This record gives sequence, structure tokens and C-alpha cells, in this order.
Amino acid sequence: MKVLHILDSLNRGGAEILALDVCRNAKKNGLDLSFAATGGGALEDDFKNSGVDFYRLQRRLPLDASLVLSLRKIIKTQKIRVVHTHQAVEALHAFFAVRGTGAKLVLSFHGYIPDAKNRRALKFLIPRTAANISVSREFLKWLAEKENFETSRNFHVVYNGVDEKRLSPTGKDFRAELGLLPDVLLFGMIGNFYAAPRKDQLTVCRALPEFFSKAENAHFIFAGGAEENSDFEKCREFCRENKIAERVHFVGARGDVADILSVLDAFVLSTRHESFGIAAVEAMLTKVPLVLSDIEPLLEVSRNGEFAAIFQTGNAADLVEKLIKIANNEDFRNDLAKRAYVYAKKNFSIEAHLENLKMLYNSI
Repeated sequence: MKVLHILDSLNRGGAEILALDVCRNAKKNGLDLSFAATGGGALEDDFKNSGVDFYRLQRRLPLDASLVLSLRKIIKTQKIRVVHTHQAVEALHAFFAVRGTGAKLVLSFHGYIPDAKNRRALKFLIPRTAANISVSREFLKWLAEKENFETSRNFHVVYNGVDEKRLSPTGKDFRAELGLLPDVLLFGMIGNFYAAPRKDQLTVCRALPEFFSKAENAHFIFAGGAEENSDFEKCREFCRENKIAERVHFVGARGDVADILSVLDAFVLSTRHESFGIAAVEAMLTKVPLVLSDIEPLLEVSRNGEFAAIFQTGNAADLVEKLIKIANNEDFRNDLAKRAYVYAKKNFSIEAHLENLKMLYNSI
């Protein structure tokens, strides 16, 4: 069975990284895959070298008839059976391109819907696809309750997958970059500071003074870019006012996530909104113990807290308690990390994701 994946742009993001992992692992996992991009981006060369047939197209209009014809030509000449899209814009073009070809259309829902135009397009597409995919059960519930999408018919839950090879460290000494001794306990969070404070780094900062008073050799890092009007400066000012700035490191947006994860003693994710929790899964697959907020998607990823320490979302005092428990008990840290790794390997690896995709494709 020949499958075509389509993305409208190749900028670095969650859907793009997942699609790249799928391309790199498709052949050895028995998936005959081609990939089409209707726009460029930072990851274009990575996709070209990913090991699948790559088609670089260009969308020039919101609904581009020439693009529909180009996609249709690929579908017919390559005998494509399934066309898998990841956003409303490419799904709409694919909907017209597959008509009369016998190919089936699949649409993945990765995150929150940005605007009314996309909502209208998705409401049109949902009943007209062969299958729609949600990245978690809780996100599927959100799509039904908050977006009023009809999810009872042709929706399926397929968890995202992470390519463990992508998480291999390069050997760079991140602790040395920060000037930290080997015995320093290093906790951290990787996530951008958004204008809407959905990652909630400020709650983490509010927990750190008490945590540091009881874990005297601990430091904390925040890795991620900062949008305008985010809590970034509030976090830095809080750390300065509470005289912990020398133990809290704001390292900005980084491309060396694997090197950072490899030296963390624990990973904290304080997010208030998430569709899946890919950052948590990456930490699990790096054997780093987790401290997670108790939002439903993170409870789902951690099997209701079986594989993570869970704190009440936005509750700094509860977070302090969980951080101290992790810091003071090395055996607990190691056991939590080992069990989480086994669970993530079985359920959230790129191999598990591809196996679930193949079953879905065959079913339609």
C-alpha cells in the first residue's frame, strides 16, 4: 500500500518533527511512504534526506487549483492509496485531489485550532474523510466539547511517536557550559514562554525558593524562546527578587535538547494546556524522571501518574513537595525513570506509532 503524507510548511514544530520521524523510519517498518510539502521551511533538507520520495510543491493561494492538480498527478501516477494530512489547509487541497482516484483521505488533529477559518474548513472535512486522528483520548474529548466537532463516527486515537535515535546526545557537556560541578542536582523544563501562559513557568519559579532551601545543591534550567508579553521577564525578576538567580538558568531556545535531557536529574512540565505531551515522552525515552501537572493529557501519558510525580496544576506548594521527594530519594528517581522508559517505549515510540498507522490505513 502506497501512502502520501502532506504538510503545508516545513518549519520546526510538533507536527513537522513527527512527520520527519515517520519519514525516517517508514521503510524499515514496512510503510511505502512518499512525502509532499506545499511550502518550505527550516526542515526542508531534513525531509529531502529522510529516505522517502520527496515532492516540493508551492501553494500560492489559500485554495490553489494548480496545487490540487499537482497533488492529483502524484496520487494517480504513484498509485497512492492513502493521503495523510496534518492541517486544515493541506487537507482541503487533498480532499479535492483524491476525488475519483480511489485514494482515502486521513486527517490528523495535533493541537488547538487557531482561528474561525480553520474551524469552518475542519467541520467541512471531518465527515468527508476516511479517518480522522486525535493524538490522545483527552484531546478527542476537547475537540467534541470545546470545538463542537462531530467525533462519534470516524475518529481514532493514535498516539504520537518519538524516534529514540533523535534523543541520542552528541557528547557535549551541558553542565560544563553552565559551570556546574558533577554533583549538582539539575532539574529543568524545556518549553517556550508563550504570551498566553499555558506552559506556566511562573508556578515553577514560585516553587524554587522553598525547594532550594531544602535541596541545597540543586539548580534549575529553563530552555525555550520567549514571545512578547510572556511571563519570561516576570520569571527572571522573581528569581532576582528572591535571590535565587544564580541557581536558575534561562538558556533560551536550544537545538541541543538531547544534550540537555541527558544531564537532567528530573524533568518538570507545568503546562496548563496540552493536546498530548511530546516533551514528557521525550524525557521518558531519555530515562529522566518526570514531575507533571495534573492536566488530563499528561495524566493519560503517565497512566494516571503511575510513571510520574503529579502535582496540582498552578499549585506551587504542591510542586515543592513533589520536587523534594524526587530530589531526596535517588532510588525513587531511578525506579520512576526506568518504569516510565519501558512504558513509553511500548506505547509512544516511533515504531509503535507506525504500527498503529499501518493498522488504521489497512482498516480503511
